[in-house]
Amino acid sequence: MPRVQEHPEHPEGGRKYGAHQIEIYKDGILHNRLPTVTCDSNKLEEQAKKFLGARSFNYVAGGAGERATMDANRLAFRQWKTFESPLLVAPVGVQTIFHHDKETGMAEIASQIGLPYILSTAASSSIEEVAKANGDGARWFQLYWPQDNEMTKSLLHRAKSNGYKVLIVTLDTWALAWRPADLDNAYLPFASGIGDQIGFSDPVFRAKFAAKHDNKTPEDDIFLASREWEADVFSGAAHTWEELELIKQAWDGPIVLKGIQHVEDAKKAVEMGIQGIVVSNHGGRQLDGAIGSLEVLPEIVEAVGDKLTVLFDSGVRTGVDVIKALCLGAKGVLIGR
Repeated sequence: MPRVQEHPEHPEGGRKYGAHQIEIYKDGILHNRLPTVTCDSNKLEEQAKKFLGARSFNYVAGGAGERATMDANRLAFRQWKTFESPLLVAPVGVQTIFHHDKETGMAEIASQIGLPYILSTAASSSIEEVAKANGDGARWFQLYWPQDNEMTKSLLHRAKSNGYKVLIVTLDTWALAWRPADLDNAYLPFASGIGDQIGFSDPVFRAKFAAKHDNKTPEDDIFLASREWEADVFSGAAHTWEELELIKQAWDGPIVLKGIQHVEDAKKAVEMGIQGIVVSNHGGRQLDGAIGSLEVLPEIVEAVGDKLTVLFDSGVRTGVDVIKALCLGAKGVLIGR
């Protein structure tokens, strides 16, 4: 992976945006060299579509149903007009379909530029591989909560043992949404083992799979192993508030609940002794027709902002979007797709 380019006025790293802007103009004027990636956030999807295959693009760009929730996220930001931003790298899964460096590359860069990296359970790299790549960086672990308690405890033990300091428990993805862009391509990466690496590398999952299937490993039958991992992680059965006690017993660090969209749920998180929440609708990828997350952020902050840490994601495209979320009370903003 390339290192972050140092600027002569800032040898500590972390290239400053003003200097970067001047470099872009200089490259164009003197060398007729234009930016590889567009500087217009509205054109990023169009550019990505040219370079990614249809399956990879639709997986990352698609949303639930007719993408109404995704549109609501953007509309909510546009209705608010307008430091060093407290950014976190969101838990985006299956990164190997976008770039061969996958999650390990992103974790390395996050460490270099000083942003906390959040590893998704749906990763194409293992917990241990990402920890090694992240080095001394700050790293958090996002849990898609299995139904199997032994599996859950094993994942949390691995994360804790490998230096992940904060646990994010996603609440809104106990079943995968109706995503037309993926369905039209009949594409689910997990079915072919892509994005299942955390499960396939887990000793409890491997032991149970071997006991059930005549000592087979997940690598011996990837399709079967994928089905069993998905059935446990995306089971279609939601967990209850009371079951959070298991998580609290297995994890002795801060716990953050991701997917809070209602004041009463935020208050319940406080009641359960949770340290933080992420106001999020999963970027519009789970429930079509939901409200834009930014719409409910102010009232959630007003209700519980002095009792736990309120983070935000969903619909963030630009630095101005980040500023709006911060001004509305979020203490940090997750950036991802």
